Amino acid sequence: MAIRLSFKTSPQHVDWATLDATWRLAGEQGGWDGAWMNDHLTDMNPDAPGPSLEAITLLATLVHRVPRLRIGHAVLSNTFRHPVLLAKAATVLDHATGGRFVLGLGAGWFEGEHEPFGIPLPPIGERIDRLISAVAVLDLLFSPAAAAAPGVSREDRFYRLHGAVNAPAPLTPGGPPIFLGGQKPRGIRLAARRGSGWLLTGTEAGDSGYFAAKRDEIRAALQAEGRDPDAFELVAQVHTGPDAADRARALDEARAMARAGATEIVIGVPATLGPSALEAAHRDVLRPLRAELG
Repeated sequence: MAIRLSFKTSPQHVDWATLDATWRLAGEQGGWDGAWMNDHLTDMNPDAPGPSLEAITLLATLVHRVPRLRIGHAVLSNTFRHPVLLAKAATVLDHATGGRFVLGLGAGWFEGEHEPFGIPLPPIGERIDRLISAVAVLDLLFSPAAAAAPGVSREDRFYRLHGAVNAPAPLTPGGPPIFLGGQKPRGIRLAARRGSGWLLTGTEAGDSGYFAAKRDEIRAALQAEGRDPDAFELVAQVHTGPDAADRARALDEARAMARAGATEIVIGVPATLGPSALEAAHRDVLRPLRAELG
């Protein structure tokens, strides 16, 4: 599997016009395979919460800037949205991108963007239970049976369906591929059982040793499920910064991620710096990687 090279901008501490200009440049530059963003309701400052644009709506405003790239979130928080609404939004993005949308999904974790808004953040065990149920609901709503009456039904303690119809159906047969971000054993098993890929998120971004360990866990879980590990995608992330030294570090981390078996490397750029940060990442990180990896 050829290694994809993609960029990522956060929706925190940045206005829409700056992001729009950045993504427009990405569509003009060439060389990128994908475009990603994260999903938060604030900037995650627990003392003085700062600005963040809503991720699904934001992505929908930007997809026309990158008409050839695969797009997605790394990752959407399952606690923020009912999976029925997520399925409907994902269907729109699937149509809007011509089948280039990837549905990245995780269990949710940051208390500071739950409690202030009255959004429940259950203990981690229940969050994984809910994530498992949400993936099952998404699978059902993306199925041909959900495209017309009588629809699909499912008894579940979290997300019950009764004659649910998702019309229009997704453009992609079976719906957009689902990439999961769980890193503990149950999350790994869910990715191996129901996912098309796995994403390394959080503070471990750039840690190739951690990534390699999770790669081995995922491959073992895929084999246990009777699935081909070589057909499963493993997405790594590295982050650049405002300085050349930050980009040099990110380049070294990306090389290590490639050696560790990543099928896609997502290069995070500081969104607040606008197009200039993307141009620097393109010059100092993407181009050397392209020369080395093809």
